[in-house]
Amino acid sequence: MIQNKGDTVIIKGSKFMYVWVFLATVGFLLACIFLIIHGLKFNSKYSFLYLGGGIVLTPFYLYLTIWSMPGLMPGKVLLKIVPGDKGTVIAPKSPVLIKNIRNIDLIRNPLNLINDIVIETLDDQKIKIRTYNLLDDGDFQVIADQYIFPYMNDNARKVWDRKIDLDKLREKDNYVRQDHRIE
Repeated sequence: MIQNKGDTVIIKGSKFMYVWVFLATVGFLLACIFLIIHGLKFNSKYSFLYLGGGIVLTPFYLYLTIWSMPGLMPGKVLLKIVPGDKGTVIAPKSPVLIKNIRNIDLIRNPLNLINDIVIETLDDQKIKIRTYNLLDDGDFQVIADQYIFPYMNDNARKVWDRKIDLDKLREKDNYVRQDHRIE
């Protein structure tokens, strides 16, 4: 999931999340097709329920599967981080200086149910990095706290500190923040 190549940190999805996304999209789509096929046989008193459920849910899971397909490519790089005082977050569309970050958060898009990393900069830009739900909330918080937080400006650090619970990260992900200069 996290690879260090020289001074660059490469963030990819975990294998567990690949399987989870595949089952949640393609698996449920195949289950809907299975329901339609067995509903059309009319050999059970529940055949109309099978048929109705399959027909109603198929468009929904087809929609989610189409949105998630680009993320299912093996080895997909979600983002790259170059830590340091002049560090950058290299998004697929444009790089962002870490010092220029005002706010960073993981937000679920209500249209396609996919988590996006949303970076708001000091010059009022919003950069969205699609994660295809391959990055868990806890993993995102650990990555941002470990590689981005130390190099953010003071106001952005205060906002980040209000957002996360270090005790919960210690409990759940066994993560302890290294000492950084916080004022």
